[in-house]
Amino acid sequence: MSPNGPLTDDGLVQLLTPTGARVHDTTYDPLVAHVTPEDLRGMYRDMVLVRRFDSEATALQRQGELGLWAQSLGQEAAQVGSGRALRPQDYVFPSYREHGVAHVRGLDLTDILRQFRGIDHGGWDTEAHNFHLYTLVIGSHTLHATGYAMGVQRDGAVGTGDPERDTAVVTYFGDGATAQGDVNEALVFAAVNNAPLVLFCQNNQWAISEPTTHQARVPIADRGKGFGVPSVRVDGNDVLASYAVTLQALERARSGGGPTLVEAFTYRMGAHTTSDDPTRYRSAAEEEYWRQRDPIDRLRLHLTAIDELPQEFLDEVDAEAAALGEHVRRTVHGFTAPPTSSMFEHVYSTPHAVVDAERAWFEGYEASFVTGAAEGSAR
Repeated sequence: MSPNGPLTDDGLVQLLTPTGARVHDTTYDPLVAHVTPEDLRGMYRDMVLVRRFDSEATALQRQGELGLWAQSLGQEAAQVGSGRALRPQDYVFPSYREHGVAHVRGLDLTDILRQFRGIDHGGWDTEAHNFHLYTLVIGSHTLHATGYAMGVQRDGAVGTGDPERDTAVVTYFGDGATAQGDVNEALVFAAVNNAPLVLFCQNNQWAISEPTTHQARVPIADRGKGFGVPSVRVDGNDVLASYAVTLQALERARSGGGPTLVEAFTYRMGAHTTSDDPTRYRSAAEEEYWRQRDPIDRLRLHLTAIDELPQEFLDEVDAEAAALGEHVRRTVHGFTAPPTSSMFEHVYSTPHAVVDAERAWFEGYEASFVTGAAEGSAR
């Protein structure tokens, strides 16, 4: 790894090494002191299940069942660790590969596949889990998250001291999004309004085929300093460190301390999406280097070292993963196309004259085909 620039290892918060050894940190140890071996096994289970879901979705796309798929392979620790730091009242604005966060928030992961199947605008009730719809426009949702966080602040749900009321907002985005104007505008508004927001950047080192080194000359977390936003870099393949860093940032937000930029330094082990071929722009040696730093392997090694990974538990997780795979396949194969008129539903929260007019025109357009077919059969 480069000793300088955006890919440096310097300054990364790490509590578990790639070989599973526990690293002690005077700042973050107190934040994970309550984490039990059972909690760690829960994180392991979450990561294994999310990876199985991801692999099933990838296979389904290859079989023509999905139009596209964005893998989260290799980024499970950053997502599961940060997601487990959230409280029920906190609100999440994801981009389009936060499957691990969705799982932790309680979504049936097959609901995500409705969007990638092309039969729904999103696929789930955002209010049921405080988890917004996936956003395919790079970086735009960070502004939505900032506005929502400012609303939470104005509703008086910050800094009250009531742990069931105080609320934080977190938005997830990739390293490529930091080159977009929307993310920088979100940092401006979050900073000057002291919004209760965590901006969680998963730096997986590749914005499609463009490396982070073509996007920044310094670590991405350093950008927060220019906006007056506290920033931290964390080893994104370390689920325990990702949990601790996010917990600290969320607590700052809920207490009225304002926003935090978290850079989770990780690696996209798979393709950007199923329409991408990463072998065209990165080496096998680089992929192998990061394969040796697999986040699931890291936690498994740690649990094994502390004698907290019984075979019975592993068998249960394997069985649950197999059942999840079957559920995903069965659900997707059972998807049916909705009425085409459904594309006009839920576009706005209130009636909208333009949408109503477009719906009426489209219904007439479709009816003309039905009428024509009937006339043709009569003749």
